[in-house]
Amino acid sequence: MNTLAQRRRPGRIVAAVLTAALAFSVTACGSGGDSKPSADKPSAASDAGFPRTVTHDKGKTEIKAKPKRVVALDNSLVEAVIALDVPLVGGIGSYRDQKGFPPYLGAAVEKTKDVGPIDSPNLEAIAALKPDLIVSATVRHEDLYEQLTQIAPTVFVATTGPIWKENITFLGKALGEEKKAAAELTAYETRAKKIGAAINAKNPGQTYSLVRFLDGPTRIYLPKTFSGIILADMGLARPANQQDPEEFNIEISEEQIGQADADHIFVTTFSGGEERREKFLANPLWKRLNAVQKGNVHEVEDAVWMTSVSLQGADLVLDDMAKTFKVDPAK
Repeated sequence: MNTLAQRRRPGRIVAAVLTAALAFSVTACGSGGDSKPSADKPSAASDAGFPRTVTHDKGKTEIKAKPKRVVALDNSLVEAVIALDVPLVGGIGSYRDQKGFPPYLGAAVEKTKDVGPIDSPNLEAIAALKPDLIVSATVRHEDLYEQLTQIAPTVFVATTGPIWKENITFLGKALGEEKKAAAELTAYETRAKKIGAAINAKNPGQTYSLVRFLDGPTRIYLPKTFSGIILADMGLARPANQQDPEEFNIEISEEQIGQADADHIFVTTFSGGEERREKFLANPLWKRLNAVQKGNVHEVEDAVWMTSVSLQGADLVLDDMAKTFKVDPAK
């Protein structure tokens, strides 16, 4: 979300930047007298179903042709566009202390320009990429929506974590990849059910907790979160105090460590949370937890379990679960 200083950025400066960048874009597109079809111009077959009007969190947007040059201004939306095999010319790779796109995206982002950081995306760089669609989230860039629409057709989802699967379905519609979106989600959900069933068969009646150490309050993540949704899709049970379908997390102090207990505890540490983690793990109350006494505390990667919020991240979580419980990864 934008800082106060960014929200007060003089409108004339932003307008001047956009005007210059857009002028460059129009000139580049209109230069020369060659009437031959461009290599980037979509064929009639690939353009089927367009133009279309998409209803999104900020209103309605007409998308005249199947997008071929997408810019995504949230890391989870970056991964969603990639999962749908649509060319991503620009995206957010920098947020908090992360520099660059996650390594697990590999060659898929070799030609993607990082237009971050997430709290102040570079509007001039976005315009210079000549996108035909920009995607973001209201929770991230509500104050930039009107300026982004001056660059290219723009669609916004409301948020990311709790509706990450719905966002993939939505982007399938915006990108003309409805079948791909449905197929990818079905493949993930089928795999999650298989691995979850194998874990439940091996550990009947057991419960699973998610604890995240940050540079602020320590949190227990509930079913409405990204990783919580994955556990639910696997059919894994949560402790009785962690089943609220509306709340995002429970913030706990060291005195409330007991609320984190389960048969298995998955622990992640976000950058800056290392000191708090050490204090919790050294606390006698932590050592009394059922999962700790049974050796069932599992350290997992925060960038995958918490911040990826994507199909790619979900598959990596399933990899971790299959490896941890020694069951078939169902690939």
